[in-house]
Amino acid sequence: MAEDRIRIAGIRATGYHGVLDHERRDGQVFVADVLLHLDTREAAEHDDLTRTVDYGAVAAQVHDVLTGPPADLVETVAERIAAAVLEHDAVQAVDVVLHKPQAPIGVPFADVTVEVHRSREHPPAVASRRTQAAEQASPGGRGETRLPGDPVGAPVAPPPVSAPVAPPQVSAPVAPPQVSSPAGRAGESAATPPPVLPFPDLDNPLEDLPADAPIGPAYAVPTWSPVIAQPDPGPGAPVPGLEPLTGPHDAVAPGAAGPRSDEPDGPTDVMDAVPPEAVDVVLALGSNLGPSREILRAAIGELDAVDGLEVTAVAPLARTAAVGGPDQADFLNTVVLGRTTLSPRALLRACQAVEEHAGRERIERWGPRTLDIDLVVHGSTVAVADDLELPHPRAHQRAFVLEPWAQVDPDAWLPGLGGGPVAVLAGTAPDRGGIRWLALDWWTTG
Repeated sequence: MAEDRIRIAGIRATGYHGVLDHERRDGQVFVADVLLHLDTREAAEHDDLTRTVDYGAVAAQVHDVLTGPPADLVETVAERIAAAVLEHDAVQAVDVVLHKPQAPIGVPFADVTVEVHRSREHPPAVASRRTQAAEQASPGGRGETRLPGDPVGAPVAPPPVSAPVAPPQVSAPVAPPQVSSPAGRAGESAATPPPVLPFPDLDNPLEDLPADAPIGPAYAVPTWSPVIAQPDPGPGAPVPGLEPLTGPHDAVAPGAAGPRSDEPDGPTDVMDAVPPEAVDVVLALGSNLGPSREILRAAIGELDAVDGLEVTAVAPLARTAAVGGPDQADFLNTVVLGRTTLSPRALLRACQAVEEHAGRERIERWGPRTLDIDLVVHGSTVAVADDLELPHPRAHQRAFVLEPWAQVDPDAWLPGLGGGPVAVLAGTAPDRGGIRWLALDWWTTG
C-alpha cells in the first residue's frame, strides 16, 4: 500500500439519511473525514497537480454523497463515499470516518461514527453514482436502474414508472448556528472573558454590530437569576413602530386561545388534555422585523396575561444569525419559562393569538417575522399531532433556544428523543456559531 496520505477532515452537510420519518423529513448534519492512500512522489517532483489528486474535487464529491439520495444506514453512506473517492486513479485505498452527531439516541452522547477502509483489493460494496450512470447508459443497460445501495454486480432493478424524487431540502428552522458554552462550563478553561459590547440599536440589528465583532458570544455570561420586573403592558397595549409584516410558520393557522365551540366536551387526544395541576412549560420567542426588543417585551407581557399561564422567568436575549429561508436580518431570541393549567393545544392557540396581535403573517416559509413563539416543552407531554409535536422536534439542535434556556435554568433537561441536559446540548448544537451575543439585563432595563 502507498505510504503517502492526504487527509480531508470535517466535510459537513445536511443529509436525509436514516430509518425514522423525521430523519427523512427534517434532515440532520453529517460530517465525513477521508484519508486517501496514494503515492505523491511524482507530483511532488514535477510540482504538477495532474499527477496527484485534486482534494477540492474529492471534498465536493463527498459533499454530494452526504446531500444525495437518502439511505437507511450510515454504513451505506460510508460505502458510497469510499466508492466516489476510489474513482480517482491515483488513490489506492481510502479510510472513511462518517459522523452522525445528531443520531436519535435517547441518552446523552457525543457522537456516532462508522469507519470503513476500502481499497482496489477490497472494493466498496456499492458502486459510485458515476459508475451507476455509466452502467445505465451502456448497451444492454438502458432502461435499467441500479439503486444507490445495491452491491456491485447485483441484479439491476426494473425502471420505476416515474423517476424517484429525493426528499425536498428542508432548510433548518430560523435560528442560528454554533454557540460556545458560557465560561465555566465543563471542558472550558477559565479564560479571560471576551469584551462586553454595547447593547446595539435593535431597530437596526445589522448596522450596530462592530465590524470586528466575532461570530460567537461576545459576552462571558454569568449565572442568570430569573427575575420578572417588567411592568405588564396589558394584552391590548400597542407596540411602538409595529407594522404587519410577513413570516412563515410550520404550525396550524392562528386561532383564538381556549376551547372552540365545535370541539367535543372531552379531549380527543393528548394535545387537548387539561393537566390536573399546573405544569412547567418552555416557550421560545424570536423576532427580526420591526422594533424587535419592544415586540418581545410586549409579547411576554401578553403571555403572562393569558388566563391559565404564569410566566416565571425570562432568559437572556440572544442575537442570532438566521438559518434557512431567504437572506434576512439577524434575529433576537429569548426563552420564557412558565407554569400552565392549559392543554398543549390551548396554549398553542394562545401563543398564536399573541403572534397575530404582533402582526405575524404566515406567507413565506422561514422568512422574516415580527414574532415567532414556539411551544418547546409542556410538562411531560411526549406526543405528535398534525398541528403540534412535543417536545419541539428540533429543539435539541437549536442553540438559539438551548443557550438562553441554559442560562435561565442551568439544570434544565429536554425530554424526548435526542434530549438531555440543556447546557450540554447547547454546547454541541450544530448552529451554535451563529449566536452573536447574549444580553442579560434586557428584560429588567429600559
